[in-house]
Amino acid sequence: MPKRPIINVIIPAFNEADSIGSVLADIPAIVEEVIVISNNSTDDTVSNAREAGATVLTEYRRGYGFACLKGLEYVAQKEIQPDIIVFLDGDYSDYPEQLTQLVAPIIESGIDLVIGARKKELRESGSMTGPQIFGNWLATSLMTLFFNSRFTDLGPFRAIKYDKLVALKMEDQTYGWTVEMQLKALKKGYSYTEVPMRYRNRIGVSKVSGTIKGAIFAGVKILTWIFKYGLKK
Repeated sequence: MPKRPIINVIIPAFNEADSIGSVLADIPAIVEEVIVISNNSTDDTVSNAREAGATVLTEYRRGYGFACLKGLEYVAQKEIQPDIIVFLDGDYSDYPEQLTQLVAPIIESGIDLVIGARKKELRESGSMTGPQIFGNWLATSLMTLFFNSRFTDLGPFRAIKYDKLVALKMEDQTYGWTVEMQLKALKKGYSYTEVPMRYRNRIGVSKVSGTIKGAIFAGVKILTWIFKYGLKK
């Protein structure tokens, strides 16, 4: 890992016009390029992201995974590819300025994957719903049971070495993207760690935890990935 690695940030965004400008403004200058993928947004997400200096792509197929895969397709075509990819949500629930803390274990210690863990003591009241908290606990508990993992969160604010990410051959198109990455990293024996992160109430309504349908679909997809890989042992 070079002392000044090339860092790209991928931000999936669906109707985040009210928040995307704030997210982009708080991303540290160590980032070489920020790629916002508008996931078929119908508001001003695209124009606001471009005005804030991001590279903006559009993925018309709805789904968090679809948006992330679109971003990776773009990165793969670059003449000079990054050393580190950071995934960040566009709703301003995370603190983008903590990106330097997130990537530090990769730069300083050669860790492959770093998860921004939304610790209870650092979370703003109401920033995570009951189903989110329970779902994270259940998923990480099952990962510990099946793989003896040390993960405590499926937080979307995460950093990974680009070559390691490519080797995972990510495929999930919707809600299972984060757990797929962690499970495949465990199966491949990647080094990983968590960095405690602050977390606040998002701007706008969550498209996943904010709806019963979204919460159920996310839960089913996450458990499907875990049992798929757990039963392969």
